[in-house]
Amino acid sequence: MNAPQRLGLYGGGLAALFVASFVVAGAVVPQSAVAAWSTTAQNEEAEDMDMVGMDMGEESGTSGTTPVRGLSLERDGLLLSPVSVPDETGEEGTLSFSITSADGEAVTEFETEHDKELHLIVVRTDGAQFRHVHPKMSADGVWSIPWTWDAAGSYRVFTDFVPAATGENLTLSRTVDVAGRFAPEPATAVSASDTTDGYTVTLAGDLGASGDSMLTATITKDGEPVTDLQPYLGAYGHLVALRDGDLAYLHVHPEGDEPAPGSVSGPDVTFMTQAPTPGRYLLYLDFKVGGKVRTAHFVLDTASGEVAPAEEPTTDAPAADEHGAGESGHGH
Repeated sequence: MNAPQRLGLYGGGLAALFVASFVVAGAVVPQSAVAAWSTTAQNEEAEDMDMVGMDMGEESGTSGTTPVRGLSLERDGLLLSPVSVPDETGEEGTLSFSITSADGEAVTEFETEHDKELHLIVVRTDGAQFRHVHPKMSADGVWSIPWTWDAAGSYRVFTDFVPAATGENLTLSRTVDVAGRFAPEPATAVSASDTTDGYTVTLAGDLGASGDSMLTATITKDGEPVTDLQPYLGAYGHLVALRDGDLAYLHVHPEGDEPAPGSVSGPDVTFMTQAPTPGRYLLYLDFKVGGKVRTAHFVLDTASGEVAPAEEPTTDAPAADEHGAGESGHGH
């Protein structure tokens, strides 16, 4: 018998005992007092059940008021199907999956969010080999994209989408294993700066674990501010944040109005994020210049609630492939 059932029986038993006692002593105790005692017992039972519900919520991945996302393949009656991928490195193939309802039917109606109906994030469990791409959906609800693995290991596949039936954003994920020689590249040092394809990106601001926090990415090239950032996914940059250790998926929102087509900006892009717990987080910023999307990687700690001072920029990384068929990202 689980905790809520035990509490329910206990509370109900107390209410019954009080009522029976007062019935026997009805000549002494008015009926109004009996009703008051019964109501009090029921209220206390409800409070106990609420406490149990809060505890169960924390165990299922909720910390305070910030939910932990992306650690489950099912939520709100929707399920991420098994993900079909090439089995080993160097093998050309297709990554495919479906989002299904409780009755097993594929969901085909989605709302557009950040210019796409579904965002696919694939990253190795050590945080390396990051990709953010956008598969296409067939009429029968199967999402697919050409795929080749560059490195072996265990990968988390995130699907970030808004089902039209609810209008609420969901993040579902599964893990897949890729055969081959595995060389882990775990995040071993905090870094708030990265250089990719000649562009240096530096983060400033707070990364706190108690409510919203602001992060600003500043992009430069050859020491000069970059002012020709192009809109990408409804903003001048798109930031993904994952908790190191379990890769919990964080809410990250670009600040400001959606840019008009053809407009440019820079060098700063600001984001609002929520870290559910203190600890280390892996961040990946996609930005677009000259029609090409590039990805900068960062490692931040929340122990002090502040972004650590930037280290020396890392070596140049290959640019992100907006269509997902080519580059797979780099380590930390």
